[in-house]
Amino acid sequence: MESYAKSLCSFANYLDISVNLEEKSLAVLKVFKELEEEARQFTSESGLGCISGCGACCANPQIPASPLEFLPLAFDFYKKGIAESILILLDSDDENSNCIVYRANSIDNKSGYCTNYLNRGMICRLFAVSARKNKYGLKDIIICKTLKEAKNAAFQEATNRINTDLPIPSASKFYMLLDEIDSSLTQQMPINKAIAFSLELVLRYKFYEEGIEEGV
Repeated sequence: MESYAKSLCSFANYLDISVNLEEKSLAVLKVFKELEEEARQFTSESGLGCISGCGACCANPQIPASPLEFLPLAFDFYKKGIAESILILLDSDDENSNCIVYRANSIDNKSGYCTNYLNRGMICRLFAVSARKNKYGLKDIIICKTLKEAKNAAFQEATNRINTDLPIPSASKFYMLLDEIDSSLTQQMPINKAIAFSLELVLRYKFYEEGIEEGV
């Protein structure tokens, strides 16, 4: 652990180790809780929501995400004692690998499940339950072709209602809330790179924290 952590000293010098990453992780979880409350209401009224067992989006290695939204996942891996091994796996994978926490159970990788659903990222939470503004200033549901076709009637009705009487979480609002926590950690990158970035931050932070506690 010590030799590995020391090698992280050269990583991203912009990060001030005195900043409490755990507090930022808790702040991210607070944003997630607010999103879940809004999303629950929308899903209940619209009948939309991801299809059970579908992993089509999770199988896309280029899904954009930020390191900040995966701090809770990184701390969870650290507490379980698997942060280093997960980071090694990420470093050895190529750029076309699926999200590290996704487990496919079909040949085409489009069916499967998340192995750490509780600590999934913001992008995973927004999909199918949030909207963004189009060029006409109207709300569009962020949704995939698979779900749109499988629940077309519900999709069409929800599309009409979100601009009149059906509340839906705003993707831009929740990304803004993340920016307010730490905008330096909200840069977008492929999902596995974002997870690796978070793991490196947490490992470096914990190495210095433990060093301070030991009086090193």
